[in-house]
Amino acid sequence: MSTEHSGDEHQLRIDPGEVDLDTPNIARMYDYFLGGAAHFAVDRQAAEELLAVFPGNTDWARINRAFLGRAVRELSRRGIDQFLDLGSGIPTKGNVHEIAQQHDPHARVAYVDIEPVAVSHASHLLRENSHVTVTQADIREPEAVLSAPGVAGLLDFTRPVAVLAVAVLDIIAVDDPAELVAAYQRACTPGSAFVLSHGAQLQASDVEWAGAKEVFRETTTPHPQVRTCGEIAELCAGYTLIEPGLVPSAQWRPERPVSEEEAARSNGYAAVGVLEDVRR
Repeated sequence: MSTEHSGDEHQLRIDPGEVDLDTPNIARMYDYFLGGAAHFAVDRQAAEELLAVFPGNTDWARINRAFLGRAVRELSRRGIDQFLDLGSGIPTKGNVHEIAQQHDPHARVAYVDIEPVAVSHASHLLRENSHVTVTQADIREPEAVLSAPGVAGLLDFTRPVAVLAVAVLDIIAVDDPAELVAAYQRACTPGSAFVLSHGAQLQASDVEWAGAKEVFRETTTPHPQVRTCGEIAELCAGYTLIEPGLVPSAQWRPERPVSEEEAARSNGYAAVGVLEDVRR
C-alpha cells in the first residue's frame, strides 16, 4: 500500500509502515527549503522553526545546491561519467543525473540515502532510467554501500568514479569522518574525484547556531556539527583539489561575481578533488 502526499506533483509514494511521520527529517526539510513538495507537515513545521532561529538557512540550501550543480558539470566536462552520491536526499530540481546526462546521456549515477521517503520517491521517479539506481543504505557502512547491487551492479570502479559527499558529513554521527572518506577513496581508481561541501560557521552567529542545534535535536539527525576550514580540509586528504581549492561554497567556480557577504552566507566550505596515483 502506498501513501500519496497531495502537495507533491509527482505523488510522493511511501510505505506507511516504514516511515516515521512524527519526526522531522533533514532530507525532507532540505527539499522544503529548496521549494520542493516532498515533505510532510512535521518537516515543514521544523523547517519554519529552524528559519525562525536561523533565517540564513534558505540561502545556505540554495548556495549548496548550486555548488553541487557546478561541480557535476565540471567533472562531466573532465570526462567523468560515473557518480556515487552519498546522502543524496529527496530528488529535486538540478539532480546529479539530470546534469551529468545532459553532458553524456549514458552517464551513470548511483544514489544512496538512508531515508526511506527519499529512496521510495526517487525510485518511483527514476524507474525508467536504466543508468540510475537508488539504494537505501547507511553511508557510514562503506562496505555495505559499495557491495549493494545498486552500486556494484551499476558503477565500474576500475574506471574513474566521482564520490559526492555534499552536506552530509556534517549531519551524521561518525567518530572519524576522514577515515570514512578514505574508505570510499580506497575503492576508487586514480582519476576518480571527490565532491565535498560541509557546514562552517561563516556568517551564522553563536545564537543562531545554538538555536539551529535545538531544532535539530528533535529530528532524525540530532547531532549536526560545523567544522573549521582546517578540519574540513583534512577530509580531502589524498585528493588534489582543483582550483579554487577549498572555499566558501558560493565562491567555488561561480557563474557570476560573488561578494564576500554572499560568500559568507554559504555557511560552509566546498571543494572538488581528483585522486592521483598515490593514495593512502
